[in-house]
Amino acid sequence: MPVSQIKPSRRGFFFGAAATGAAAAVVVTLPGAPELAASIQAPKPLPEKGGGYSLSEHVKHYYKTARV
Repeated sequence: MPVSQIKPSRRGFFFGAAATGAAAAVVVTLPGAPELAASIQAPKPLPEKGGGYSLSEHVKHYYKTARV
């Protein structure tokens, strides 16, 4: 069966999830991981009355690249 026609399976999903978890554990134990974790910013709090749209840098970049 060609690779493009392989059906996803539950077993494959769990194997991928386990591999991802193992890779994350290895990355955390590498030297320099605390500096990386400290450099990640906490997300902004959600607005109390809904909404939540903000014109952030990645949104501006999308608008810039989506122009026709």
